[in-house]
Amino acid sequence: MKTLYKFLLAPGPTPLPEEVRLEGAREITHHKHPVAKKMFRKVTDDMKWLLGTKYDSYLLASSGSGAMETAVQNLINTGDKVIIINAGNFGGRWVKINKAYGANVVEIKKDWGDMATPAELEAVLKANPDTVAVFCQLSETSTGACSDTAGFAKIVSKTNAILVVDGVSGIGVVPLKMDEWNVDVVVGGSQKGMMLPPGMAFICMNEKAWKLVENNKQHKFYFDLKLFQKKLVDNETPWTPPIGIIYQADKAFEMMKAEGLENVWARSTKLAKGIRTAMKAMNLELFAKCPGDAVTTVKIPDGVDGKKVTSVIRDKYGITIAGGQGDFSGKIFRLGHMGYMDMYSELACLAALELTFKELGHKFEIGSGVSAFMKEMAQE
Repeated sequence: MKTLYKFLLAPGPTPLPEEVRLEGAREITHHKHPVAKKMFRKVTDDMKWLLGTKYDSYLLASSGSGAMETAVQNLINTGDKVIIINAGNFGGRWVKINKAYGANVVEIKKDWGDMATPAELEAVLKANPDTVAVFCQLSETSTGACSDTAGFAKIVSKTNAILVVDGVSGIGVVPLKMDEWNVDVVVGGSQKGMMLPPGMAFICMNEKAWKLVENNKQHKFYFDLKLFQKKLVDNETPWTPPIGIIYQADKAFEMMKAEGLENVWARSTKLAKGIRTAMKAMNLELFAKCPGDAVTTVKIPDGVDGKKVTSVIRDKYGITIAGGQGDFSGKIFRLGHMGYMDMYSELACLAALELTFKELGHKFEIGSGVSAFMKEMAQE
């Protein structure tokens, strides 16, 4: 049977609303035109609403990893001690970037699917009082685990260190209240909870973090935040910004504000809970020990070819999900609940998953996952 509809349920990039796609078809505007500069300021102001902060965000023409590197390059001097919560592929990316810039890295290393606790962080901080910065993930995309970022911030804020949060897969999906929680730095990207194409990243930081920027000795050019701060006064960036995505961001913010940020978070929570319930009903085991609402990760059962799960559901049923990364390739699969997602897109994916697992020989009652999901959706 030929597939008529295609759905994207990977943990990024995520589907775009039609309204956002249409904004991408606009005639391009020169980024120094007054209209473009006005839009730039509007979007940077809306970033404050999204992050729960009074501080400006600096928009970068890059992926989220560019924002991660910007944070390290502008905050950390060679030899500075940093603590990194490494519980997945992107915690590992913090380690690689910091080592590339000569940081003295202390890892709180956890098994994939697990996450460090504030108490564990507090103990390591006490043992390393000369720590300059702590790096963590709001949501670890590779495992689906969500961290207690508020708890980390409460611990770090009592020290001279700063907390740097990778919010790439969590922002616009799970709660983040930068100022209320005393988070010092947040980095993120456009292609997940913000309902935008890849290509725009951002970094936001408070005064405590800016003191480190002022005293930073790293060589830098494209990602020099002092240049971004200087240009922001004129509603510009030092380099050509992703002006098309900025226009699309204005429309995405309009849609998110109409829904309400608390409702956006609640929608992701409900979808994630429904999918987790459905997986259990299908005799599948969740991977993350502390599952978040941005991504659900599921173990591939014995006797099933894990790499065929993602290829069959894509090629036969037109739905894209993601497999595992690194050592977990073929051992888990990942479903996203971020951005432009609703009950119907998740339901279509779930029905196709049932057909896929039936074809690959997994034993379960057909329709059990769909039924469990719909019962969750029916709950008030």
